[in-house]
Amino acid sequence: MTYRNFLSLSDAGPDGLAAILAEAIDRKAARAGWPKGRVDADAPLAGHALAMVFEKSSTRTRVSFEMAIRQLGGSAVVLDAATSQLGRGETVADTARVLSGYCDAIMVRTDDPAKLLEMAEYATVPVINGLTDNSHPCQIVADLQTILESGKALPGLKVAWLGDGNNVLASIVEAAGLMQFDVVAACPQSFSLPDDAMALGKGRARCVNDPVEAVADADVIATDTWISMGQVHADAKLAALTPYQVTEALMAHARPDAKFLHCLPAHRGEEVVPEVIDGPQSLIWPEAENRLHGQKAILRWCFGQIG
Repeated sequence: MTYRNFLSLSDAGPDGLAAILAEAIDRKAARAGWPKGRVDADAPLAGHALAMVFEKSSTRTRVSFEMAIRQLGGSAVVLDAATSQLGRGETVADTARVLSGYCDAIMVRTDDPAKLLEMAEYATVPVINGLTDNSHPCQIVADLQTILESGKALPGLKVAWLGDGNNVLASIVEAAGLMQFDVVAACPQSFSLPDDAMALGKGRARCVNDPVEAVADADVIATDTWISMGQVHADAKLAALTPYQVTEALMAHARPDAKFLHCLPAHRGEEVVPEVIDGPQSLIWPEAENRLHGQKAILRWCFGQIG
């Protein structure tokens, strides 16, 4: 069987990513009004099984992938560190070999990017990056789909990022380099994105200290929670990031039709005020739903059915 790993957006490249986005939009439209549990009419992954490995807890990644494989006609098996041998010292390589014998694809949500790479090295089925501390490509597929559905084109788009230079920003920057849009990230110097991650933007991304400069004439404003799972020294980080909170006053510097994105979970009153995240410019609920449609397209791409 021919298969492809989806460890980063660059694995798909511009053409593959465009095919994934088109598939996500079309397949979403084709089942409008259907019950969520109904299998797609063509059931393109009938009989296929997806192993989902969680070393980090999840709501959107777990439910969207489980529903994605179900709607495509397949099924899912869920493992986490507490209930599998991974939590008792079995190597990632051995786990990859075993899961490859049981399932047709593996989705991994973990902290260490090296674990994802090791899984991909030893698996003989597609491996999908459900999140690492360095990247979150599946989230960005949903974000780009949401932007396109809002009527905006990607080439020439300006995305402003506010706050922490984290894994979500890294994948947005990577997408900018692939799809020819611009990213201006406003981050405190101590929490800015590393140079190697910024380089993935291929000259389309830059980091500034001034939030107003970042959002000026932006088409999309995005942020994320400031304190991720397992992070320490929260008080010092919150203090450094407070000037980068997305407020109504800050949104006023963007384009009048600018949209707000947040990958969730959100902490209202920290990275964003309720008036913005729950306001008319926010697209967080379509963005969250599009995780499902994006995962379906990613799965089909991994099996060579599109792109």
